[in-house]
Amino acid sequence: MSNAETNEAAATTAGRPAVKLTLLTLTAMVVGSMVGAGVFSLPRRFAQETGVAGALIAWAIAGTGMLMLAFVFQTLAVRRPDLDAGVYAYAKAGFGEYLGFFSAFGYWASACVGNVTYWVLIMSTIGAIWPALGDGDTLLAVILSSVGLWAFFLLIRRGVKEAAAINRIVTVAKVVPILVFVLLAAFCLDADVFAANWGGADYAGSLFNQVRGTMLATVFVFLGVEGASVYSRHAKRREDVGRATVLGFLSVFAVFASVTIVSYGIMPMAEIAELRQPSMAGVLEQAVGTWGKVFVSAGLIVSVLGAYLAWTLMAAEVLFVAAKDKDMPRFLGRATSEDVPVPALLMTTSLSQVVLVVTMFSEDAFNFALDLTSALSLIPFLLAAAFAVKVTFGPGRGETVGQSTRGELVIAVIATLYTAFLLFAAGLKLVLVSFILYAPATFLFVKARREQNRRLFSPGEAVICAVSIAGALVGVLALAVGWIEL
Repeated sequence: MSNAETNEAAATTAGRPAVKLTLLTLTAMVVGSMVGAGVFSLPRRFAQETGVAGALIAWAIAGTGMLMLAFVFQTLAVRRPDLDAGVYAYAKAGFGEYLGFFSAFGYWASACVGNVTYWVLIMSTIGAIWPALGDGDTLLAVILSSVGLWAFFLLIRRGVKEAAAINRIVTVAKVVPILVFVLLAAFCLDADVFAANWGGADYAGSLFNQVRGTMLATVFVFLGVEGASVYSRHAKRREDVGRATVLGFLSVFAVFASVTIVSYGIMPMAEIAELRQPSMAGVLEQAVGTWGKVFVSAGLIVSVLGAYLAWTLMAAEVLFVAAKDKDMPRFLGRATSEDVPVPALLMTTSLSQVVLVVTMFSEDAFNFALDLTSALSLIPFLLAAAFAVKVTFGPGRGETVGQSTRGELVIAVIATLYTAFLLFAAGLKLVLVSFILYAPATFLFVKARREQNRRLFSPGEAVICAVSIAGALVGVLALAVGWIEL
């Protein structure tokens, strides 16, 4: 998401009129939100799990499921125009304040953990010429990443939030290397290598397990599909929110699937699986020589730094808006005269710092951060999809505009089942680690309730709280005794 759009939201919050966003701008927001670090890692991530056949099935499932989710955001933008701020508002309206709080926290936490992948990927990229940085998970890599993390905090703290020229450079840096990669890899594709990579059964197990293993990677690269809905109140026309979501998703889906599939025609999948991240650079190096690796690596660093700035602002905005809605403590709703929500920004940077340190103890820092980012985002997505079912069928319609169709109900049900399947694909380990983050967050909810002199929990909320705490305790125990590893 571009810094310009983030500023427009901040301007509105501060009471100044924001420029209304067109369909083209909203579509660009969706594309910009989704195209980040994940796409540069796709070749290795897929090759570690599956061959060509499994990749095609995985993309078909992910494409269908995420398209249904995109349609869900389109439906909710039209049927519930009274709700702004996307996934957080939908969860709150559909399932109460506590689950709405969890949705806001989960979405925020996923953005913070996702930001860690940017630094790991940058250090891994530089590590190709400076071995001390390893795969981005050495002590030196974490120290340098931490310096970068807090340097950006100070930059944003001073009010440096918008630079149109930089945003244009970042956009080009994101798109050009990816398109060049796809074209060159397609031109250099070796049919024999591609055929040899077709099945992957001997290498990666059953086809079901191959497909399941890729699901979290597809979630990660599609994070941002909700980008237009987050700022739906700024749209020039409400229906443009849904159109931009679908158009942006289809454009990015075509590119992401192409990056994965053409890679199988360059190298054996076992060799792709051993490439250092960003694996796209290694594949292009094999295809055209050293300049291909340098080209992709340079584009990645510029792209990732720009994406980090935008998503840091986005994460802080989620806490800020939730605080303004009295679902987070008041201190998170404070902002400077430059419209910088410093307390929210400080919490965002601090959580990223904690996760960055944790990556040193992970076997694969990048994949750990990627999978945890995806797992944390699933609960907000699941609640949004389930709310769409309520809106289109029976209770929960509330302030719904217009008559829902049977097709909208079918789409909402499919999106709900898809996100539920993703939680299953995430596996017990990531669900438990997610609980370790979710449970302590309840202190923020309790603080907000006390500030308003309200009852802390309703009976239903107390049950949800107990489940989250129990999950966190099991997660900590599992880590302590070695039942699960990061």
